[in-house]
Amino acid sequence: MLNKRTTEVYALGQHISMSAHKARRVIDQIRGRSYEETLMILELMPYRACYPIFKLVYSAAANASSNMGSNEANLVISKAEVNKGTIMKRLKPRARGRSFAIQKPTCHITIVIKDISLDIDTDSITWSQKKKKDTTMSYYDMYSNGGTWDKK
Repeated sequence: MLNKRTTEVYALGQHISMSAHKARRVIDQIRGRSYEETLMILELMPYRACYPIFKLVYSAAANASSNMGSNEANLVISKAEVNKGTIMKRLKPRARGRSFAIQKPTCHITIVIKDISLDIDTDSITWSQKKKKDTTMSYYDMYSNGGTWDKK
C-alpha cells in the first residue's frame, strides 16, 4: 500500500449560534486566500461572524503545523463552507399571558487548509492566480453595435 501524504487539513465548528447567511458573507471573502491574509481580513472586518471563523482558521492552521509540520506562509484556504444547523426554538413572554416563538438559528462551519509546498501539482498555484480576472469595462464596446435603441 502506498503511503500517500495528504496536503489538506480541516477544522469543523458545529452549532455556532448565528444564521448561515450571516456567516456566509464573511466566508465568501476569505475563500481561496492565503492564511496570513485571511487573518488580517478577519481581524479588520466589523461582523460578529468573524470571531468564530477566526478561531476555526487558527485551529486549522494549528492542525496543519502539528499533523503535517507545515509552515504558515505556505497555507491557503482551499475550501470554506457554511451549512445550516439546527434551530433552537424558544418562547418569549408577551402581554396578556401570550407568548411568541423565537427561533435561534445555528450553523456548521468547515475550513479546509491546503499546504501548497507539499502539493505536487502546480494547478493549485495557478488556480489562485486565475481567480483574479481583469474587470475593466470598455465603454466603446458597449455602444459600438450601431444604436440598438433606435430599432423598432
